Amino acid sequence: MINQDTIVALATPSGAGAIAVIRLSGNDAIAIADSCFKSVKSQKTLGVQKTHTIHLGHIMDGTRTIDEVLVSIFKNPNSYTGEDVVEVSCHGSNYIQQEIIQLFLRKGCRMATAGEFTLRAFLNAKLDLSQAEAVADLISSDNEASHQIAMQQMRGGFSSEIAKLREELLNFASLIELELDFAEEDVEFADRSQFKDLVERIRFVLKRLIDSFAVGNVIKNGIPVAIVGEPNVGKSTLLNALLNEERAIVSHIAGTTRDTIEDEISIGGIGFRFIDTAGIRETKDVVESIGIKKTFEKIDQAQVVIFIADSTNFKDESFVHSFKIEVEKIKNKYPLKPLLIIANKVDKLNEKQIEFVKNDIPEIHLLSAKTGIGVEELKDKLLSFVNTGALRNNDTIVTNSRHYDSLLKAFEEIDKVKDGLESGLSGDLLAIDIRQALYYFGEITGEITNDDLLGNIFANFCIGK
Repeated sequence: MINQDTIVALATPSGAGAIAVIRLSGNDAIAIADSCFKSVKSQKTLGVQKTHTIHLGHIMDGTRTIDEVLVSIFKNPNSYTGEDVVEVSCHGSNYIQQEIIQLFLRKGCRMATAGEFTLRAFLNAKLDLSQAEAVADLISSDNEASHQIAMQQMRGGFSSEIAKLREELLNFASLIELELDFAEEDVEFADRSQFKDLVERIRFVLKRLIDSFAVGNVIKNGIPVAIVGEPNVGKSTLLNALLNEERAIVSHIAGTTRDTIEDEISIGGIGFRFIDTAGIRETKDVVESIGIKKTFEKIDQAQVVIFIADSTNFKDESFVHSFKIEVEKIKNKYPLKPLLIIANKVDKLNEKQIEFVKNDIPEIHLLSAKTGIGVEELKDKLLSFVNTGALRNNDTIVTNSRHYDSLLKAFEEIDKVKDGLESGLSGDLLAIDIRQALYYFGEITGEITNDDLLGNIFANFCIGK
């Protein structure tokens, strides 16, 4: 499947900037770059230069100078793609970028497709498939946690775990297959007790990896937090305080927020996606009713719910009673979602009133979104809901839904192997389930793949990667 064309693309973001990097990869990459390059100090030929060297000169279109550039050379197999690679660092003018790319196209390159550089790295065994996918995750990481997970996977942490399990299982599979060749002699090459121990170990590792997806998925995509409550209790003010900017419209008029407003920040290296919702109340306003309906939809989607109330209303015993009922309703409807109960506008209360609120509802968190009192403590509480122990221990965390699906299927097959061993299943039937488990392991790292799968994976990459 490896294409022999020499490809070219802009490796830096499109648009004007201080510099831009244009990347070439393929058998003719160095020759094509050399045909357009004129060294500043001497008549250098790029093809005879050492790998991993940088050369100052000009990109020339005939006698016309396009730009002064730095040309980096990476000779195969010691390059990102495993092929000859050239990177041209030029000035970041859109015009200059396009002139150089068009020149290389005329000299014999073709434009790279999305993710083709990384696809070639995979096909040339520079990366396995899960590492290649981690490249895309690394590029899109926007907080410390997602960056750490992507780096760990790109270094092969996940791949090495899967490869080790696959190798051990493959060794036993070979012994089982050998037994089939000597079926008439009724010999047993694979020690069944050792095989049972291996299967249990594989089940344990697979279960840990599968369970890690719950944490990994929310870290990768940001943890959605719904801010809900009655109108005019300070939901939008709280969102603005958390984001430290005027993101939502704030006014004294109840029902100002008619639709959901979303934005994301990083707290302690973890991405949180806050959703400011329309106030929940009885209303005849058609537009506001639609907003309230969306509020409940967002609560369904959220991982954490912040239920906020106006602390000045806690002086009214009937309000406290109804508030407690509403809290219980949310807890009963969403028993698995962490719920943070917030009393806002504490800057309007005296010490005696604050103590009354604390005593009446012990789990309540007091803050003033307007003045910032208690906002940092709220961020700490949100962070405490996230299981970051695996991150701190540098454990493997699964974030890719394709990997998760293959792990589930592998676990199912390993369970069949376990049941077969316990029931004394014959070697030929055991071998079928073992082969299937090995197949799903191979799907993750790319030892078993197909063109459609690769097309779907690399289509999500940017062009220059």
